[in-house]
Amino acid sequence: MTTRTAPQRNDPTRTWTVADTKARLSEVLRLAEEEGPQRIGVQRAFIVVPERVWQERAHPRKPLGQWLVENFPRGIELELPSRDDDDREIPFADEANR
Repeated sequence: MTTRTAPQRNDPTRTWTVADTKARLSEVLRLAEEEGPQRIGVQRAFIVVPERVWQERAHPRKPLGQWLVENFPRGIELELPSRDDDDREIPFADEANR
């Protein structure tokens, strides 16, 4: 891939050199906002995108409770102990008394 000092508009293969990026950072950022992602570097390439684009593409984590409900195994019967039983064993009770 060739590097250009001043990438041409609407050229999907445009690549900024690191030196050009340092010298013209404002232009790189403006083009990222107006025209889309900007590629910097050839051997170690990086892509500059506006934060709003990054946030739109990020996959937000679901709350654990929602994930558990959605991923609960179907067709399996679980035996749940009664919460009314005063004689039920308290897990880790021995650990609390140490």
